[in-house]
Amino acid sequence: MYNILIVEDHALIRFGLKTAFETKDFIENIYETSSGEEAVDIIKKEHIDAVIMDLGLPFMNGIEATQAVKEINENIKVIILTSHITEEEVLNSIKAGARAYCSKDINPESLANIVLTVLKGALWFDPKVADIVTNMLSSNKKVLNSENMNNYNLTDREKDVIEYLCEGLTNSEISKLLDVSVNTVKVHVSSIIQKLAVEDRTQVVVKAFKHFSKG
Repeated sequence: MYNILIVEDHALIRFGLKTAFETKDFIENIYETSSGEEAVDIIKKEHIDAVIMDLGLPFMNGIEATQAVKEINENIKVIILTSHITEEEVLNSIKAGARAYCSKDINPESLANIVLTVLKGALWFDPKVADIVTNMLSSNKKVLNSENMNNYNLTDREKDVIEYLCEGLTNSEISKLLDVSVNTVKVHVSSIIQKLAVEDRTQVVVKAFKHFSKG
């Protein structure tokens, strides 16, 4: 059972979210607030497992609030829920420590499923931002530190594939560089996804950016 905090300044949306999560058997307590400042106060006083965070908050915005939450307890999972999908906000959300980035037009049932998968360790990014995330992170051209990957039991070849994924290469392009078949690359990508506990290649790149980059 998990405790969640809903941070949303629109009362109607906040009510709808609370109503949707009240029926879920994995939720024990639901806290709610309309501001980032109050969210930080609640985090300090209560045990919170996940935060559903709006970006467009007054005063302390959602990205600033996410940073503050993670500074208090880095184990709290933050799920961004917003109508804003811009490169800058997506990247800043990732840097702040968000584990998921969802559009507000998402189905409540789908959102609940996403929150549960994130609570279990997964990353999730709206398909609308998948290309944005991949392009942004690959353009960063950060060199990965293979030592940071050792905790995931990745093979040397899988580490190579992650490097190429971060460069934005397709399976076909990777197969030519490694001189292997496309199917072999697909097998490596599937293994990487499983070992990193993510759902797709975009999330592989996100996790590599967050945890494996040298600088």
